[in-house]
Amino acid sequence: MIYPAKAYQGYSTLRLMVFAFLPAVFLLVLSFTMPCFSQRGSGTMTVVTPGSGRNILYGDLRVDESKAGADKPVIYTVILYMAGGTLIGRETISNGQRYRFNDLADGDYDLAVELDNREVTRSRVRLYSQPNVGKTDTRHDVELAFRPIGVAVTNKAATVSAGEMYRRPSANQKLFDLGQKATNEKRYDQAITVLRQLVENDPKDFQAWSELGTAYLLKESYDDADRSYLAAIEARPEFFLGNLNLGRLYLSEKKFDKAVETLNHAVQIKPESAEANHLLGEAYLQVKKGSLAVRYLNEAIRLDPKAKADLHLRLALLYNAAGIKDKAATEYESFLQKRPDYPDRKKLEKYIADNKKP
Repeated sequence: MIYPAKAYQGYSTLRLMVFAFLPAVFLLVLSFTMPCFSQRGSGTMTVVTPGSGRNILYGDLRVDESKAGADKPVIYTVILYMAGGTLIGRETISNGQRYRFNDLADGDYDLAVELDNREVTRSRVRLYSQPNVGKTDTRHDVELAFRPIGVAVTNKAATVSAGEMYRRPSANQKLFDLGQKATNEKRYDQAITVLRQLVENDPKDFQAWSELGTAYLLKESYDDADRSYLAAIEARPEFFLGNLNLGRLYLSEKKFDKAVETLNHAVQIKPESAEANHLLGEAYLQVKKGSLAVRYLNEAIRLDPKAKADLHLRLALLYNAAGIKDKAATEYESFLQKRPDYPDRKKLEKYIADNKKP
């Protein structure tokens, strides 16, 4: 997609390819616009409670459904996470509609889109409010298209196994849809009631267990979320999203040994997931296994260089702390190549000049 230069000044187009399994189709991420911030504050990131910030993130979801056939979807779920994995909120929208998240603190976020409870794309968004200005709006559009099975799949592609699909009777499907809708509308008690009824009807419905875990998580009932995600994995041990969500929850609860075990399983299920490799690297850092942490953080960067560019900063801090400053300088250099508009660019350039070996 080409935007008129004047109308969309400050935006650049990032092209990615991500596939999701559906009967007879693949879902292909064509492009989405990424804000290129030319004005920022000091660059110091302050993490505050979500809902207390001055940023607004919004955008349009546009899907070319011309080749979706009989499996043409009705709704998509847009999910926002803090960069560390904390779930901020979810919205269910249809093709052509707009999502919006208000009152976000300055920092880095991950924006994901799910279809049929399966993540089909994830991208990094950096938000910085402007000094002496009210709410700062940032627009981030997402464009998708269906493609027939049989298209060439590059090493960027990530397929979601058919084993992550669950066919349920129509009565249970109505409960699932109702529970998901209630969660997205922040009616968590109603969502929990409906989804509990569903898993009582069918304890093997791993997607329903996972959705129940998310409803508990958003309600901050962490023990119940833990038990629900575990039930999802017990019902389907190779359910990638269940393992990823549980690993993310363990990280937030500082249950690092459990996070390592669970995220290792997630990476084994889906080694091409940059997010799973990233979180596993963070878990290894917390249990003081630096060499393993570096391995998985580097793999996350390799799998998704743009979205995971900030991991170069993480690695640079590790190398600097270990006294390997030339490697830290190399990581800073790689980061600046991907984020040339970084607010503290001059500080990193000085570090590189002082420490990079000829």
